[in-house]
Amino acid sequence: MADLHTDVRYIKGIGEKKAQALHKLGVFSLYDLISFFPRKYEDRSQFKPIALTMDGETVCIQALVADTPRLSHIRRGMDIVKLRAVDDSGSVDITFFNQPYAKDNLHRGESYNFFGRVELRGGRRTMANPVYEPEERAGQVTGRIIPVYRLCAGLNQRSLMQAIRQGLDSCLELLPDILPDSVRQDCQLAQARYAYENIHFPADFQALELARRRLIFEELFVLSCALGRMHRERSLDEGIKLKAFDMEEFWRSLPFAPTGAQRRAVAQAAADMASGAVMSRLVQGDVGSGKTLVAAALIWLCAKNGYTSAFMAPTEILAEQHYHTLTGMLAPFSLRVGKLTGSMSAKEKRQVKAQLQQGQLDLIVGTHALISDDVEYDRLALVVTDEQHRFGVNQRSALTGKGVKPHVLVMSATPIPRTLALIIYGDLDLSIIDELPPGRQKVDTFAVDESYRARLNGFIRKQVQEGRQVFVVCPMVEENEELPVKLKSAQEHAAQLAAVFPELKIGCVHGRMKAKDKEQTMAAFVAGEIDVLVATTVIEVGVDVPNASLMVIENAERFGLSQLHQLRGRVGRGSHKSYCVLVSDNDSPEVKARLSIMSKTNDGFRISEEDLRLRGPGDFFGARQHGLPEMHVADLGADVDVLQRAQEESRRILALDPELKLPEHKALREKVDRLYEANSGGFN
Repeated sequence: MADLHTDVRYIKGIGEKKAQALHKLGVFSLYDLISFFPRKYEDRSQFKPIALTMDGETVCIQALVADTPRLSHIRRGMDIVKLRAVDDSGSVDITFFNQPYAKDNLHRGESYNFFGRVELRGGRRTMANPVYEPEERAGQVTGRIIPVYRLCAGLNQRSLMQAIRQGLDSCLELLPDILPDSVRQDCQLAQARYAYENIHFPADFQALELARRRLIFEELFVLSCALGRMHRERSLDEGIKLKAFDMEEFWRSLPFAPTGAQRRAVAQAAADMASGAVMSRLVQGDVGSGKTLVAAALIWLCAKNGYTSAFMAPTEILAEQHYHTLTGMLAPFSLRVGKLTGSMSAKEKRQVKAQLQQGQLDLIVGTHALISDDVEYDRLALVVTDEQHRFGVNQRSALTGKGVKPHVLVMSATPIPRTLALIIYGDLDLSIIDELPPGRQKVDTFAVDESYRARLNGFIRKQVQEGRQVFVVCPMVEENEELPVKLKSAQEHAAQLAAVFPELKIGCVHGRMKAKDKEQTMAAFVAGEIDVLVATTVIEVGVDVPNASLMVIENAERFGLSQLHQLRGRVGRGSHKSYCVLVSDNDSPEVKARLSIMSKTNDGFRISEEDLRLRGPGDFFGARQHGLPEMHVADLGADVDVLQRAQEESRRILALDPELKLPEHKALREKVDRLYEANSGGFN
């Protein structure tokens, strides 16, 4: 008898060949098979009289075959079967291409259900290659809601439906109900068997909604329990217990007053570091909200306690910037700050590594060079990672492994809706910096099309004449025959601008340049030696050029809202009035709506809510970089209410039974264990 772990090839009707195709879809076991949920559904439950069908409508009809189907051989490789079908209201001409067997399957004088797309041609209705079945044996492919699955070579919809039907029939009785009864009843959720049956083969749309809600809740509940377990285990880790110092000494050293949000974030982190447990805290704030100051305050606190800190940035440009910023902030206390990046000479690297090993540095700022095997730390107490999602899991754990359970501060300027942040960073405590420092400029944003090009060029010239600098961002690096011609490449556009503005200094930066060349160009722009910098998204994070007052984004429809917001954050960092111009000739309503949001608000969190709703979580960070287990049915953008309830219930269950050891939690514990193990004990 099959169990949920049975290899899919041994399920009746599947076999070796179909199993290999299923493997490409990530389906290996019986449980994988029944958890392979449809991507959408077709409503074939309603029938329409032929005369009421509309041109272009995909619909079900019940009709009598009015004449004998005729098979024609048009040419080699092309057979056509034609017939006419009628009901009381009208007729439809049906054609099957390369389905010669339809001639023998359909019989004159008999009634069938047909499902397909109706087209009006010369006043007559036609259907090409409809799905059909005899009216008296309906219910397989018509007269019901039909699931539509993701496919690969070797599988079609019918064969996959049959495989899943076989899978469900062999295991529905075995399905454990993972949700505790109290949770299921309090949240009015369907039982597991009902949910799995109706997510694949719903009796009606109400049954489908009940099934979806149950399975979405279960997926988010299990994830919340796994994150809760990680959070609890981390809180039990013994960390370096720092002595508290009066932070006013640090605040008084600054040439400006910190915001309330900055003070709050520092107080929360300092309390963590004094607790005796390991701190793991995410500081999330909009572009320019002053997260680096929070890191500086905690680095100072570690130095007062006699410990070293490490600050890891994703790019050399950003590491260089943080090195200068932190050196300036910590200068009043004579803290010893070092830098370690890949482009430094071998001699420079040796010197810095020796200083680190001998405890001669209070802070080291660098790129992934900080985690090289030969880098040893003396009394490392704090690890800060900036734009954390840009580092791989292994890179981050390698750095935290350099000390004896150092405290971890993660900084992110990628605005993430709070509900999503609680899942993505569920094992971290969260500090949100929700106010900008005084003097930070609001950036006026405009969405325009190519008809504004001459005016835009005039505006670029005016900004430079006033002593300002300009960013121009393109989605491509160089001309590529395979991509749409209308897309602008950085190199091509830089050449065009050089021709339009012969009197201006035009620079170009893109991801395929050598690191050294990229650094030199960026340094020249920062130094004011370049008027207009044409770039790809390599400048999305980090680059701080207070004199830049205009950001032009070409083919703006190619970027997500959060990415556009990040790019816009490169200007408005000085005292000058700043602008962002989004250029797009795409006139689709969706694109116009997205760009309109950018024009209306500078609030990164509101923008991120819209981005999540429009695009889902994956695109916040690029494919599979957000560190989450893959969601099978839940949509983190659309299912926020269910997510919040699942989080509440998971906290309640874990408060009662932290290790899920009660008999009624056995199935839940096994599911959480599997999720935990599959993600190597962590999602980030």
